[in-house]
Amino acid sequence: MNFQYLSKIRQQNPLVHNITNLVSAHFTANGLLAIGASPFMSSTLDEMSQVPAIADALVINMGALSITQVEAMLMAGKAMNELGKPVVLDPVGAGATAYRQQIAKKLLSEIRFSAIRGNAGEVAFLAGVDWQAKGVDAGCGHADVAMLAKDCANRYGCVVAVSGVVDYVSDGDVVFTIKNGTPMFPKITASGCLLAGVCGAFLAVATPSEALQAVVAASGSYAVAGELAAARLEQTQLGQFYVGLMDCLGAIDDDTVAKFAKIDEY
Repeated sequence: MNFQYLSKIRQQNPLVHNITNLVSAHFTANGLLAIGASPFMSSTLDEMSQVPAIADALVINMGALSITQVEAMLMAGKAMNELGKPVVLDPVGAGATAYRQQIAKKLLSEIRFSAIRGNAGEVAFLAGVDWQAKGVDAGCGHADVAMLAKDCANRYGCVVAVSGVVDYVSDGDVVFTIKNGTPMFPKITASGCLLAGVCGAFLAVATPSEALQAVVAASGSYAVAGELAAARLEQTQLGQFYVGLMDCLGAIDDDTVAKFAKIDEY
């Protein structure tokens, strides 16, 4: 597994365009800065014809949808497709309401995504599998999460990362597991949203053929950073974890990821 992406990000400082929600925007922007990327946070329609020309990756986050924001997502996503640049989808709460279901299907039918990053409930909906999701939380179900990732990847022709106690990443052929992280991740807002942004940054410095490797490395790097941040904290110190995660994302390097990442082929 190649763990040279963080050094590339810090050398190249890729511009990652995020169309995201008001809950996650600040956290995602700071996390991208911490790893060495340059965040651009906009869903202004007048900019969507110009931003793709300067962006190195686009991350579409369904956290707080409006009609205007969806229009911006479609404009920017199609433009990035034309330019051959990576696009990441974070299908926040994709199956929670009829409106979100409709928008998720529309985005996936009109934009070619390089990667999808979601929790098990969100990915299960996209894969057409019954799952008892709880709003934007993963909820519970009986499906094999590794197969969810694989089936979803095959359905949409992209890399799929399922975040959880164990992370699963698949390109439809193989599945990798990442067994790092901390139970503190789901206790802070937008931890998954930031991971989608990190995936965008890693894809921005990778070739298209490296998409699977880049998303595995992104997921592993993020999980290791969280694990290191939580190691010196009590499980109730969630505010300190929030700050500590930023510190660890800023400090972590490829050698640290290679040393601590627990990544295996499933």
